[in-house]
Amino acid sequence: MRVVTYNIHAGVDGYGRANDVLDSAVSLAPDLLFAQEVFRGDEDQYEQLRTRLHLEGTFVSLGAGERMTTAVGGRGWQSPLALIRGEEGLFFDERRELTAHQKSVRARTAGREAGNWGVALLTSLPIVSLSVDELPQLRRDKVHRFLIVAELTVNGQNFYAVGVHGAHLSHGSLLQYRHVAKRLDALSLRLPVVVGGDFNCWRPLLRTVLRKWRTGVRAKTWPAWRAHSQIDHLLFRGPWKLEGAHAVSGPSDHKALVLEAHLAAQ
Repeated sequence: MRVVTYNIHAGVDGYGRANDVLDSAVSLAPDLLFAQEVFRGDEDQYEQLRTRLHLEGTFVSLGAGERMTTAVGGRGWQSPLALIRGEEGLFFDERRELTAHQKSVRARTAGREAGNWGVALLTSLPIVSLSVDELPQLRRDKVHRFLIVAELTVNGQNFYAVGVHGAHLSHGSLLQYRHVAKRLDALSLRLPVVVGGDFNCWRPLLRTVLRKWRTGVRAKTWPAWRAHSQIDHLLFRGPWKLEGAHAVSGPSDHKALVLEAHLAAQ
């Protein structure tokens, strides 16, 4: 099966200009897709991915917000000042107040779309079960966090697929990953497991919490145009044979990770 994880940033860049990231995701032809920052508003990106790829699965909202779709901006993917004054493409104010700059941008941008922003797990494989686990809330995080846990079947063998989009380290995400580690350890006692997503965490630091997991792809994923860090991961436990691991650039600020995974007979 082809396994892909891809953060699609709601189909807009950091200024709020729409792009063709859905075409990029569809071109990867996954059998198992972990997708982060999927937006469901007037444009339902989950439904588009599901129907265009002929996959089934589930979507979990992490928060309600707005995305800009007709914004203008400078050269590059986002403003060089985005980390200081807030990004201009996606706005979430359920838990944290927007910056003064973000309020100004939102007020003067006509192309605004309200919706839900979250994570999705989609697959062509038979689904035995699907569940959602809520993670401990971090005080500084702008949204809620959840795990998607699916039991799937490939070639007559069952395994778990777990999708995640972690908070930033500055929000205390390692506290959440201790909870994730316990949940994943319990799963891996029963069946093989693959975990995919945007962890917002470097591999060496992540390994201090998620121990004894095999890294499927080692590649710098962020920012896609001049990647210096791997914060997106595909992690495995069990008798997996992995081939063709690589990263793919597209319109998002994250590269996608892609590999072929074969589950050995047990």
